[in-house]
This record gives sequence, structure tokens and C-alpha cells, in this order.
Amino acid sequence: MSVLANPQLWFATLAMATPLALPAIGGTFSERSGVVNIAMEGIMLIGAFFAVAFSYWTNSAWLGLLFGMLMGGVISAIFAWAAIRLAADQVVLGMAVNIFAAGLTAFLLDTVFGFNGTPANTPSLPTVHLPWLKSMPFLSGVFNDQSVLVYIMIVIVIVSHWFLFYTRLGLRIRSVGENPLAADTAGLSVSRLRYTGVIIGGLLSALGGAYLSIGILHSFDVNMTNGRGYIALAAMIFGKWTPFGAFGASLLFGFATALGIALQSFNVSSNLLGMLPYVLTILALAGLVGRSTPPAADGIPYEQHR
Repeated sequence: MSVLANPQLWFATLAMATPLALPAIGGTFSERSGVVNIAMEGIMLIGAFFAVAFSYWTNSAWLGLLFGMLMGGVISAIFAWAAIRLAADQVVLGMAVNIFAAGLTAFLLDTVFGFNGTPANTPSLPTVHLPWLKSMPFLSGVFNDQSVLVYIMIVIVIVSHWFLFYTRLGLRIRSVGENPLAADTAGLSVSRLRYTGVIIGGLLSALGGAYLSIGILHSFDVNMTNGRGYIALAAMIFGKWTPFGAFGASLLFGFATALGIALQSFNVSSNLLGMLPYVLTILALAGLVGRSTPPAADGIPYEQHR
């Protein structure tokens, strides 16, 4: 069986794409509202740590997931306050959040769980088995026994597209990212809509981090996101700031990671193969795989006139 015909490759592609798609869609909400958000890496780390911690403390992975997302929402609200109310440089602010989150989670891991790290008996999210796929071996191999968050991610992609492009609130969020002055003149609260976009982005980024810690690895490790927040940023740009585009780009990056793992059996250097998703990230951010035009007011602070 060739590598590409192996359902395990596509199983791994979907699994690897999930922690990229969730923050990429979250970043889409933030930047569609006009706030550049490169803090996804840090918010993912926050979500990953607190999801594990609360899973252990409450003995429930679902409560852990909820608290992990809430902590991501808190950090994103602070980020939004500094970016919107104080008009701080959003790129510098995002990097500050990333550095802060890396240091905070490393400190808390050592302080709360000690040298041995998170306990092995920490609850994790369930996987889902779909018996009706048994008659379709290839699809069964791709979709069966994935983490429940993989299926939730697919639903989020569809709902996010509908919300942004087919609801009044979605239109308003996009309007303040394109022309905040016109939105303000029309009576919309630019700051409130931008807060909404950034906080939704934080919740989804934290969900992506929780997927890593209690959905796949069942533990937390220092800097376990390993740059996925930045790859998600590239996926968002490559996907032209749309949920379906971000999901498609995440699948491409996930495929690069999964292919690198699959090709290790062919005696190809694992270090070279591990570079594949990051090479794609550089190409996407450099615009070599197609130019993307961001929302017109993305990253531009706005002072409410009312």
C-alpha cells in the first residue's frame, strides 16, 4: 500500500490539523474585527495547562476543557483591553502575551505538579467510534477513534462560516474590521465588537491548546504547543481570513506533519521531515503561495467618536 493510500496518514492529518484549525479560526474572528492577534501561541499554552490542571482537580476532562477555555478567554480579554482601550502596539502586545504564557505555564507546572509533571491518571477527553462507518474501511480508518474535539472542530468550522457571513452580528464584526469609522457613524460600538472578536478568538485558541493536553497527549509539558500558534497564524493568512480557508490551510499543514512522520520509516532524516510544516509557514507568510489581502483596518487602533 502506498503512503498516500494509507488511511492512517489521513487520520493523522486530521488529528494534526485540529490544533491548528481552532486557533486559526479564532484568529480569523479577531482579525476580521480589526485586531491583529499573534498571541494565539500563548493562549494555546494557557488553555493547555489549565485544561490539564482542572481536569486533575475536578476529575473531569469536560470541566477541565471548560476552565481551560475560560482562562484563555480571560487572557484574550486582557489582550483586547490593552489593544483596544490603550491602543498598544498589537504585534508587540501579542509577543508579550506569548512570552508571559510560556513563563507562567512553566512556573505553574513546576510549582503545582513538581518534577514528575502532570499525573498519569489525569482524565482525558474521549475518542469517538462511528460503527456505521465499518462498511467503508478507508473512511473508517480516517474518522473513527478520533478525539471528540476533532468532530467539534468540524462543527465549529461550519458554524463560524455561517456566523461571520450570514448573521447580522457577523456582518457587524466584519464591518469594524474593514471601516470602523463607517460602522461608528452607523451607530455600532466598534470597541465592543472588537472585544467580541478577540475573546471568541481566545476561546477557540484555548480550545486548540486543550486538545493537545487532554485530547492527544493526556499531559502538559513546557512549550508543548511547539510553535503551532504561529503556524495557525500562517493558516489563517493562507486561508484568506475565512473559516473554510483556514481549515483547508490547516489540513495542508497537518498533512505536512503527518507525511513527515510517515516517511520516517523510509530512513529519511526526522529533523528534515520535521521542518516541513515550518517551511510551509514561511512560504505562506512570505506570500509565495498566493497573496492575501487582510481586512482594511486590521491592526489599526480606533478611537470611538461617541
